[in-house]
Amino acid sequence: MGGHRLLLTLVCTGSLLAQQPKIAVIGLVHSHVWGHLQNMVQGKAAQLVGIAEPNQELVAEAQRLGAARELFFDDYRKMLDQVRPEIVWAFVENYRHLEIVQACAPRKIHVMFEKPLASTFRDAREIQRLARQHGIYVMTNYQMAWWPSNYAAKQAAEQGTIGQVWRLRGIVGHGGPGSRGVRSQYFFAWLTDPVKNGGGALVDFGCYNALWSLWYLGKPKQVFAQVHQLRPQEFPKVEDTSLMVLTYDRAIGVFEGSWDLPRSFQDLEVFGLQGSLYVTREGVELRRLRQAPERLPLPQLPPEQSDPVTYMVHCVRNGKAPEGLVGLDINVDVVEVVEAAKRSATSGRAVRLPLTP
Repeated sequence: MGGHRLLLTLVCTGSLLAQQPKIAVIGLVHSHVWGHLQNMVQGKAAQLVGIAEPNQELVAEAQRLGAARELFFDDYRKMLDQVRPEIVWAFVENYRHLEIVQACAPRKIHVMFEKPLASTFRDAREIQRLARQHGIYVMTNYQMAWWPSNYAAKQAAEQGTIGQVWRLRGIVGHGGPGSRGVRSQYFFAWLTDPVKNGGGALVDFGCYNALWSLWYLGKPKQVFAQVHQLRPQEFPKVEDTSLMVLTYDRAIGVFEGSWDLPRSFQDLEVFGLQGSLYVTREGVELRRLRQAPERLPLPQLPPEQSDPVTYMVHCVRNGKAPEGLVGLDINVDVVEVVEAAKRSATSGRAVRLPLTP
């Protein structure tokens, strides 16, 4: 009897794995990987079939989280051809995102990136073109895409709770990336490189702010930006604090992104003519004119919106491209806004959108 039960368990487990899409990881140099790898190792939403990373120190870190030795490859193209994943989640330098799509798109492999979509607007547009040409999905992951508070605030704004939305004010940042320890040192090396990252704090955190503005107000008419290097001894190649002002016909967005803050922020305030919404990861505070502040109830997001892999698997299974904050088109626009901000910071003048290709 025990043998039959064991056989049944093995058959059921094998059937479950067969039903799960196969996912592979390319790169471990983006430190966001460490918050997701354990769930992927456990195979909660997809079967992890490979990890491509030549750096043996990072490989050792992944193995400490339970990744089996046989999962690892030095060459990601060899991995793609050998294990044939349906989805790739790339944790590589921003300037390599196009390279990853160039490898995955002809192989019909869907791709996930950590924000932003690309280091340059030209790369973002080419990623968009390749995705359309080869019929793959490309998703850009943001932490705030999985916050119930984000959707509670957006719904309240759309229902007219605060009147016509005319101003957004966002601040995103912390005290700066660290450079100690295996997980941090390789991340720091490229995050503070103007080519590999695409910039400094303006790119790192400006993309969150640009995404919020696009989500609420659409594409702005022009972008003005200023950047500062307050700690050149720590960040000699890039800016460590930034300001963006996004101008619309009947609205404005004022956004800060900084590596010089005394604590972590990922806060948005949405102003309407009759009130405001203050959004953090924990919740939403509604203020209507002179009334006392209220805490909005938070929605329960659908199961497929519980985490990035689960959502991408849902999209692949249902033949529907990722939408909303993680969708491809809006994230091409994010990169366009950030690139306009970089041009503005260099020239000292506002830059009009759309940018010339």
